[in-house]
Amino acid sequence: MLEKALQGSKRYWTWLFVVIGFITAGVIAFLYQLQEGLGVTGMSRDVPWGLYIAQFTFLVGVAASAVMVVLPYYLHNFKAFGKITILGEFLAIPAVILCMMFIFVDMGQPMRVMNVPLHPTLNSMMFWDFMSLGGYLFLNILITRVVFSAEMKGIAPPKWIKPVIILSIPWAISIHTVTAFLYSGLSGRSFWLTAILAPRFLASAFSAGPAILILLCLLIRKISKFDPGDAAIRKLSEIVAYAMAVNVFFVALEFFTALYSDIPHHVEHFRYLYFGIGNATALVPWAWASAILSLGAMILLLVPKTRQNFSLLPWICVMVVVGLWIDKGINLIITGFVPNPVGGVTEYAPTFPEIMVTLGVYFIGIFILTILYKVAITVKEAEAA
Repeated sequence: MLEKALQGSKRYWTWLFVVIGFITAGVIAFLYQLQEGLGVTGMSRDVPWGLYIAQFTFLVGVAASAVMVVLPYYLHNFKAFGKITILGEFLAIPAVILCMMFIFVDMGQPMRVMNVPLHPTLNSMMFWDFMSLGGYLFLNILITRVVFSAEMKGIAPPKWIKPVIILSIPWAISIHTVTAFLYSGLSGRSFWLTAILAPRFLASAFSAGPAILILLCLLIRKISKFDPGDAAIRKLSEIVAYAMAVNVFFVALEFFTALYSDIPHHVEHFRYLYFGIGNATALVPWAWASAILSLGAMILLLVPKTRQNFSLLPWICVMVVVGLWIDKGINLIITGFVPNPVGGVTEYAPTFPEIMVTLGVYFIGIFILTILYKVAITVKEAEAA
């Protein structure tokens, strides 16, 4: 099946070489970090999680969002998703791999990550997060391999794969739920100490993931002969619209709970995020940009006329992805540490090596996604012909 990725135009190979160039730069930056230690990053004693964990948090949602095409197609026989279900599952595979890689590069001694499976601690959320991500990756690889191989041969997939597909649906929800528990279980961090953090994570996942899938579908339509179909894209845009509305509602609940109760520890985090504390205002423009993009995208998506306009839809999806990337990644993670439990304010800004490592990891995911999508598109084009 993967041999189809070895066939392509000059444009395809040029793109792969560009991707490999960014991966090489990221590897060099990571080797420098490995030699010098995490001191080359912007992280500190007060802010021990930064850009890497922010990407991990965002990408877990992208991985979990595959359920939004798997569930309607396999359980409710929604035929419009027939062409894009494999695209959603193929998107989940590199997303999970990237989640694991960002944990790997975030550790000062990366090989210590093996202590999690070798010395399991059952009351540790990190252990369960490791198990849920690993299990979800295995399920997606197994499902795509079996189902897509059957599709290539023009036969029905074996009956035993249906229970595995059904199992993958709650498993997808579990990976983001356990990730939320990693934060909300830290009682000393009041910004994360909320019962709706897991539902909020899921709502943002079901907004950002399908939005990325819409962008990929529209791109595939432009660069290949495979058309995912207008009906599928319109239905995905509806999912994004309602999930985005729920996400904004959950954020509003967080505001009400923190500000109306007027508990100082809760209020200070929101004050830092949206107005700054003294001269510490690094996240203020990011916070307002996220709020404007998210609200704007929600309004545009809830209006059928703009949501179904395929000229505007890509820009709306970009607004969704960028707004949620800022909110769920940078803002959520950093603000959890600022101010610290005793009121100290230590700001965080990623360094050049940190940014290069992050780009390198992302381009590894882009490389995997390119290979998988090349195989899928080649098969789909052959079927259409």
